[in-house]
Amino acid sequence: MIQKMEGGDRVLEQTPSAKKADINPIWYVADAEGQVLGRFASRVATILKGKHKPFYTPHVDGGDHVIVINAEKIQVKGNNKLDQKVYTSYSGYPGGLKTITLRRALEDKPEFVVGNAIKGMLPHTKLGRKMLKKVRIYTGSEHPHQAQSPQPLEL
Repeated sequence: MIQKMEGGDRVLEQTPSAKKADINPIWYVADAEGQVLGRFASRVATILKGKHKPFYTPHVDGGDHVIVINAEKIQVKGNNKLDQKVYTSYSGYPGGLKTITLRRALEDKPEFVVGNAIKGMLPHTKLGRKMLKKVRIYTGSEHPHQAQSPQPLEL
């Protein structure tokens, strides 16, 4: 949008800002089989933020929904990362520190590993938590979202 200012020949160009009514979210299916964890998570986070769209606005949730399948077949790079990367949680009580390695987490709950990587690449605000609700992660190649007619996402 270009507007003329009254004082002369100066031209002010305004960047369009996306509004909630302008956003039509699309559903995508992303296959994690053979993908590297960090690179895959950053690409999914870009789709969730909406940075792939021409009308990206940082303060508006303009991203799309992503369905991640085959989460158990994700790969990691690095010589000892499977044994050295540790996820910790603390209950708040004495002796309540729990740790789990990446190798064990991939065996027991691969959805957590992929979801945690995607969560770390989204904004750590209310908007980021809202964006995180638009990702669904499944082990195996089946998902219950056929009614949304998701498009395949090439990563």
